[in-house]
Formats: sequence, C-alpha cells, structure tokens
Amino acid sequence: MHYVNSKSILSAKNGMNLYRGCTHGCIYCDSRSDVYNMNHKFEDIEVKANSLELLKKALKSRRKKAMIGTGAMCDPYIPLEKDLRYLRQSLELIYKYGFGFTCITKSDLILRDLDLLKKINEKTKVVVQMTLTTADEDLCRILEPNVCTTKRRVEVLNILKEEGIPTVVWLCPILPYINDTEENITSILDMCIDADVKGILCFGMGLTLRDGNRQYFYKKLDEHFPGLKDKYIKKYGNSYSIPSPNNDRLMEIFYKKTNSNNILNGVEDIFEYLNDFPVKDNTQQSTLF
Repeated sequence: MHYVNSKSILSAKNGMNLYRGCTHGCIYCDSRSDVYNMNHKFEDIEVKANSLELLKKALKSRRKKAMIGTGAMCDPYIPLEKDLRYLRQSLELIYKYGFGFTCITKSDLILRDLDLLKKINEKTKVVVQMTLTTADEDLCRILEPNVCTTKRRVEVLNILKEEGIPTVVWLCPILPYINDTEENITSILDMCIDADVKGILCFGMGLTLRDGNRQYFYKKLDEHFPGLKDKYIKKYGNSYSIPSPNNDRLMEIFYKKTNSNNILNGVEDIFEYLNDFPVKDNTQQSTLF
C-alpha cells in the first residue's frame, strides 16, 4: 500500500476510484492491462489520501444531484477498506449531500455498510452490482482466489433483497473451456432469479485480453489448467475479444431465462437504470461513470 494525493476524485460522469489496484487476485482482471498506465505493482494498492476532502468539496459544489459510482476500475471493497474505511466515509458524505450510490464488487464486506446503504436508499437510491462468474465453489477459488465465493455473494444478494436494496449482476467474464457451460450459466441465472435481481449485465460469453492482463491470465492457466494456454493461443492468437465457442447457445439461454423472469438484460437499459437518479425536479438529470 502507498499513498498519493490526487487532483480530483469525481469524473465528469460521477465515477470515483478511492483505490487503484486490487488484491482479490482474479485471474482474468482487465484492470491489469497496460493501457491503464498503473505505474506500480497491481497488488500494491494506491490510496488517494485526500480523496475524502476532494469528494466533500465536489459534492458540495455539484448543482445537480446524481448517482455516484465506484468499482468500474477496481473493487472498492478490498481488504484494506476494512481498516481504512474510505468508502464508508464516502457513503456518509453521499448521504449527507443527498446523492445516490452504486458500486461493483465481489466482496461481502459491503454488508458492513448496510446501515448506510439503507439510509441512502430511503433518501435517494442505491444499486449494488455484484459479479458472478461460476456456480462451482472450487472453480471460484481458482478464478477469484482472495475474495468470498459465489455462494456467499448470492447470500449477500438475498440479504440486500430482504432490505429492499436493488441489485444488478455482472455475468462476466465467461472463460472459454472453463466456465462456459450450460450447467454453469443456468445455475447462475437461477440464483439471480431467486435473489430477484433487477438486471443482469452480459456482454456476450467470453472475455477480453490485452497486454498486461493477457500475460497474467496465461500464467494462471499454466498453473491451474495445464495445456489450455496453448489452446487459447492457437484459437485466438493475440485477439482482444475471446468469445466462447458456446456463445450462441449460452446467450439463447440467457435471454430466455431473463425475459421470462422480467429481468433487465439489455446493456443500455441497465446502464440507463443505474444512471437514473430519482429526482423530484424534472430539470435535473444524472449520469454515471
């Protein structure tokens, strides 16, 4: 961990990153890509030391209320957050100044802040976004080794449902020859249906690989799935997009199950829902990320 001072904390579209880097250890993480110019080891978390004062200043000066989002780059509920509490303090500011909140996470640490999430949701709006990739607990410990498994994440989704907090699931990435099976996709979708999620984001069955995350991913394939790296290289080369050979059938299952259970499944529709801030004044609009 190391500290830096930042010039700003909120993007033009109201996204924020309190931390840069992650210790969840997910083998496929796109945030490892060189394109993001992270000039430190990925597990050496960069903490924006002045983020709270910057956020307070930004929220006070924002004329229009909006949804404040985090987690698009790095999970905000990394273990460091348990002690640093930057996100919890951010939630206190978001509540105080009347903004909404949404985040993407894989961690059950979010339940620590359930009291604040409920308060914000009563006042404005909260949407918790949770990533699910595999229904197989043993496989989950390989793909996402340093964070709670799918079973616990689904428990979190159900707790949030009971507390009246809407949720969205990210069904990605789906790794060719690893978790791209009908059994896996059907199991995850059934979990989402039971948890009454508002929407499921799916960008197609597959993943993306760029310099930086490609090398890390292939290293992990060699460790856990001997021989599979060569199969990837032969089929996909250095392609950015790595679609599953089972994409068409799996997407058919995805649309059939989500449509029949009134779950949002269009990417634009879901982001519109995430962006939507419940204002009383129709002249106000909001954007996210």
